[in-house]
Amino acid sequence: IAAGELARQISIPHNTMSSHLTTLSQAGLITSTREGRSIIYRIVPDAMRDLLGFLADDCCQGHPELCGLPSRSATNTDKGCC
Repeated sequence: IAAGELARQISIPHNTMSSHLTTLSQAGLITSTREGRSIIYRIVPDAMRDLLGFLADDCCQGHPELCGLPSRSATNTDKGCC
């Protein structure tokens, strides 16, 4: 989705959206490509899946099934921490 459209949809100023998108991009959670005058942002599915898995595990105190989500170890072949 284009940054401007995303900012309009969630009703936040464009410069605030730009800051958040830059942070997400630096964290490796999204990528961006220029299409004409717009910058199109897309999530990085594996990175987002790992983040959500980590949050589910942490939030649910190691029992993500309590939150209705699979554990990280069930969906991630990397058994290492972080």
